[in-house]
Amino acid sequence: MAVEPNDRAPDFKAPATGDQRLSLSDFSDRILVLYFYPRDNTPGCTQEGQGFRDIYPALQQAGADVLGVSRDSLRKHENFRTKHAFPFDLISDTDERVCKAYGVLKEKNMYGRTHIGIERSTFVIDTHGIIRYAWRGVKVADHAQDVLQAVTAID
Repeated sequence: MAVEPNDRAPDFKAPATGDQRLSLSDFSDRILVLYFYPRDNTPGCTQEGQGFRDIYPALQQAGADVLGVSRDSLRKHENFRTKHAFPFDLISDTDERVCKAYGVLKEKNMYGRTHIGIERSTFVIDTHGIIRYAWRGVKVADHAQDVLQAVTAID
């Protein structure tokens, strides 16, 4: 089931970089930008992460934190995060619980074969745990700037 703006954000507790287990409640005093992406070290996913990295200081100043989520392993996440100097953590959702809770898994077709993959999606969650903004089928170009605009519009 897909979540939409004005819905309560599904809680989660999942393994993350830095040898952590993070949950939505860990960010209850901050706005959370929760973005889902298909795979570490692919062109679009790298560009998206770099976009959030580049605006991270402005997001922090606006009272927001960022978490990236994919089905990759923690080891891959640690390497991806280090390689691109991401100042935010990445969640390893190998069991797909977080992806399913946010409704971001969908059937994809690649080279004539269908598979279930992550639809690139971003959610902005306010300090009350309510989804204020949601983007699905994200196009990477300018997306981070759109998210920053949305975060700064939250009162």
